[in-house]
Amino acid sequence: MRKTERYPVKGANSLWHVYKTVPFWKVVKNFIVIQLARYTPFLGVKNWLYRTFLRMKVGEQTSFALMVMLDVMFPEKISVGRNTVIGYNTTILAHEYLIREYRLGDVVIGDEVMIGANTTILPGVTIGSGAFVSAGTLVHKDVPAGAFVGGNPMKVIYTKEEMDNRWADDPIYGEK
Repeated sequence: MRKTERYPVKGANSLWHVYKTVPFWKVVKNFIVIQLARYTPFLGVKNWLYRTFLRMKVGEQTSFALMVMLDVMFPEKISVGRNTVIGYNTTILAHEYLIREYRLGDVVIGDEVMIGANTTILPGVTIGSGAFVSAGTLVHKDVPAGAFVGGNPMKVIYTKEEMDNRWADDPIYGEK
């Protein structure tokens, strides 16, 4: 189970109550910053925008590709380690609005993680350092450090140990 906090609502669905859960002007500011960052090719500028205006934790030399969509309501719940690549058109969510409740959860992405294009990461998920997430994956649960995962629903394709063994004899990545 993902690590999310649950907040019940009464009456209309939880999205109908959105501005009781997050200030309107915060959403407007976040939307503008995220849209600017989605289209800029300057990686340092993106990281600066995320750290300065969205209060995200972003590690050094981390790269967000074009069109990455961050949670517009709670981006401060997202942290990304150093030297990580977030692939084109990836969506990272820290909230979900349901019929009778909304949920919030931190998203923690470790160091030297590779996330393929068009991936969706749900709230309350931790992706361990050194993990590989295949393109188009729905990350709905934690990813172990060093694992290779993919699919919808996400499955572990290789564990860290299997990955280490797989690359050990490779002339580029393995032992010399």
